[in-house]
Amino acid sequence: MTHSPLARLRRIWLDMHLWLGVGLMVALIPLSVSGSILVWHDALDHALYASRYAVSGPAATQPLTAYAAAAEQGFAGRAKLTQIRLPQKAGDPVVAMGRIDGPPGAGGRPRTYNVWIDPPTARVLAGAEVARTFTMVVHQLHGNLLVPGVGRKVVGWLGWAMFVSSATGLWLWWPRHAGFLKGLRWRRGASTLFNLHHMIGFWICLPLAALSLTGVYIAFPQTSHALFGVPAPAARPGGPGRFAPPLAHPATSLEAAVAAALADRPGTTVAVVNIPTRDRTPAWRIQLAATGAKEPVTVQVVDATGQVKAGRRDAGPGGEGGPDPLSRWMRRVHDGGDMGIVWQTVIFAAGIAPAVLGITGLVMWLRRRARKRAVRHA
Repeated sequence: MTHSPLARLRRIWLDMHLWLGVGLMVALIPLSVSGSILVWHDALDHALYASRYAVSGPAATQPLTAYAAAAEQGFAGRAKLTQIRLPQKAGDPVVAMGRIDGPPGAGGRPRTYNVWIDPPTARVLAGAEVARTFTMVVHQLHGNLLVPGVGRKVVGWLGWAMFVSSATGLWLWWPRHAGFLKGLRWRRGASTLFNLHHMIGFWICLPLAALSLTGVYIAFPQTSHALFGVPAPAARPGGPGRFAPPLAHPATSLEAAVAAALADRPGTTVAVVNIPTRDRTPAWRIQLAATGAKEPVTVQVVDATGQVKAGRRDAGPGGEGGPDPLSRWMRRVHDGGDMGIVWQTVIFAAGIAPAVLGITGLVMWLRRRARKRAVRHA
């Protein structure tokens, strides 16, 4: 029996869709479900760790030195202060980050200890090594499948597999002998699982494809920047980069560094203060927020002189130029940040859908194999 070219192509797409879904289901389901959980990261954090957010008021009225002293008290000798982050919105605490002495964590990254501080009183609310909290474990599961280093690349290739599965699924869903609108009806086949698979797959395939591609962009930043012609983020000059330990005794005080940054950018307020690290030219990196501006501006103050570094006034939350606009947009689409409740709900559904599609697809495949075996035996 000869098949038309279209039928043979459909068979190829079906095999590809089947083996991607069944073969990678064990990895794709944790990846997608963890993404659904992270859509509600902030709400989950508030529910699980309420003591961190039990602030007595929204205003950070204490001087930065008071928050630094509270951080040292919360660290209790376990860590050295590396960053102070003031509240980004009402109800947020002040967060102080410290680098833990000792061997590094997964992937060679330094271990960090966070202290949450009450903004009006500078009272320590809670402290924890964030990498061991539930929400950060979910972040690591979604980012690298708990496999440091190579895991991030594996996640990127899984994103490509998810995109191909979405594209082939749409092709297979498309009605062969009926109009588009008839394809939207519930009953496409005799099996409830078959109908459920087709209905969920159609409505979620485009959002799932978008999340897959944005995930690939995030997982392979160098390739993505080259492909879209986006300049790579500037590396910090000299030294061991962002993993460099903080200076034990900076030459410029915290108050003097902040005062120099505010004098350089009048009309702004302090958002984040980063302690100088052991680079070739140690510098304070201070993020300043301006009214009406979407992103803070980072000003670097040379620790040795207390002067603002010429030409280093960088926009973006990451400092050193920050993420480029395209990368920020890709991340917002992928995690739903500042995208509204509608898109966040879509992301949540798109994360749950692969689990449903994988299970229903696996059952359909097993039933199909059983039917074929029965025909052969007959």
